[in-house]
Amino acid sequence: MKNEANSFFEEDDIEILISTMNRDSLDFLIPMFPYSHFSNFSILIVNQTQKEKILTSDFSNIRVINSFEKGLAKSRNLAFENAIGKILVVADDDVVYQEGFTAKIVDAYNKFPQAAAINFSAVNSNGSLLKKYPLDSKSNLNIFDILNTSSIEMTLNKKIINESEVLFDENFGLGAIFEMGEEAIFLSDLKANQKQLVFEPQSIVMHKNQTSSEKKSLVDKYYIQGALFSRMFKKKYIFWLYLKLFFDLKQKKIKFDNIKTVLESAKKGHVKFEQIQNENK
Repeated sequence: MKNEANSFFEEDDIEILISTMNRDSLDFLIPMFPYSHFSNFSILIVNQTQKEKILTSDFSNIRVINSFEKGLAKSRNLAFENAIGKILVVADDDVVYQEGFTAKIVDAYNKFPQAAAINFSAVNSNGSLLKKYPLDSKSNLNIFDILNTSSIEMTLNKKIINESEVLFDENFGLGAIFEMGEEAIFLSDLKANQKQLVFEPQSIVMHKNQTSSEKKSLVDKYYIQGALFSRMFKKKYIFWLYLKLFFDLKQKKIKFDNIKTVLESAKKGHVKFEQIQNENK
């Protein structure tokens, strides 16, 4: 706890930021928190909705913002703007938090108090890890770690994030022009600001369903990657695109016959991103 010499954070410092849509009841929280009633946590819900479908809360520590905008990155940014916790947990509305997840998060921040973000692992409904994660803690995530991050694995140090003034890029993520990649951009912007990014090999959350990126076709994915790599790597985007292509071929995610099609799609994504950048100048 806080009276210990090496302790900076406690469980009450955690706030869970949930992005959802078209809700008029808090019942969706019940399956998300099977080990303890949701009212035992500090939660901020951003409900992107219409005026006839408004969400309210009778619980003092469950706050709700009804927003009439669309886009996941906009939802995340609105949550950041209104968050009050010292440690912020980035959440979707279809995840299940594991028993003792808050203790794991607090332990990690007391181990790495200067971290801007600490990523954790996620499991599927069988309890197996969602992907291949490092076996040990990493105190400085590299670009491959960043590109492999899902938002539900992310937790943030509010003070350090505020100081950095980094936000989610609203051109990326569900409901935006490019429907993936907002997490990677956010973390790479923090890294460019010399902020510490950490991974802790502890699972905090379960995700049953396919992720939105897994549902997308190869052509759609490469269109988004063309834009994403342009945003993250500027003129070096071609190198990263070919690197991704090499790995996809090696892992048999793509056939040689598809190379021309996916590269053309990536080029379209790059051109669209450049067009948006020029319009915003």
